[in-house]
This record gives sequence, structure tokens and C-alpha cells, in this order.
Amino acid sequence: MAAAAVAFRSVSRAQPASRCRHVKLLCRAPRRGHRLSPADDELYQRTHVSLLKQDLPHAMYIDSYSSRGFVVNGNRVLGPCALLPHSVVQWNVGSHQDITEESFSLFWMLEPKIEIVVVGTGNKTERLHSQVLRAMRQRGIAVEVQDTPNACATFNFLCHEGRVTGAALIPPPGETSLMNLGQAAE
Repeated sequence: MAAAAVAFRSVSRAQPASRCRHVKLLCRAPRRGHRLSPADDELYQRTHVSLLKQDLPHAMYIDSYSSRGFVVNGNRVLGPCALLPHSVVQWNVGSHQDITEESFSLFWMLEPKIEIVVVGTGNKTERLHSQVLRAMRQRGIAVEVQDTPNACATFNFLCHEGRVTGAALIPPPGETSLMNLGQAAE
């Protein structure tokens, strides 16, 4: 114990000026121990978040589909349908062979202009007539042709991204019960 006291005295005598400088710096430095309330300078440095884009309140989503039709935003639609940004209409086609330039005309007459139309052709992906695809391309509208289950999922994804999307859907034959798309994704 005596040896420790002697060593302490010799250290304190060796550098008295530097020890005083350290004490002065410690007195001026803010002490940020464990406290529960923020310091005055921290009150003005809080993070503020501004939400730039709200969720789309009127976005269309396909809840489920069957051989009889579709459920869109909780509303049942029987038979083939065309989904537009804010409405659903029945689409007067029986199969992919009935899809003509005239049956697609409702997609290019709308404002705001639709960017992409997702076409569901039933149980499997079918080819559309080349003049129909050419007419859509000339009007600046992309066309994505898929089987109906994948077309429903693609439409929901594009709407969730906020894209101006339309869909032309033919119910898949042979499906007898509703398949909830939310359950299928899980």
C-alpha cells in the first residue's frame, strides 16, 4: 500500500501541467452518461419523416378467380372482364381467338393513358393476332400475354407498383373452386 502511494506521488509530481489540462478539458466536455431525458441540443436533431406517396386508395386488385369469373376488390365479376384503373367492365370475348383490335379499343381511349395491358388467355398462354399487337404498340401500350393465373398475379404486382395498368382476362376453364391469390402467394 505504501509503495502505491509513493508511485502515485511521483506520477503526480512529474506532470502537474498536463494533468491540469486534462481536468480542464473534462470539465468543458459534455457529459453524456446514462440519462433518460435528451439534452437540449438533441431536441432539435430529431428525425422527421415526410411520406411522399400515399398508398393508392382506389387501386384495383384481383382477390381470386374461378371458371365462372373473378373477384376484384371484393366484387364478383362473372365471365371475361376488362380491368381499367378505376373500373371493371365485362369483356365480350369467348376465347383468345375473339380478341380483336376493336375489343382492345377501350384500353387506348382512356385518360390517363394505360402503360401496359395484361392479357389472361385461360389455362395456358395463347398467341394473339399480330395485327392486334401491332395496333397496341402503335398506340404506345405494351401488351403482356400470359395464362390467366399468372396474368392475375402480374396485374396485382403492377398495380402495387403504381403503374397505370389494364387487364383483359378470360376465366380459366376447369377451375371449380375459388383460389384466393393471397393464400396462393404464401
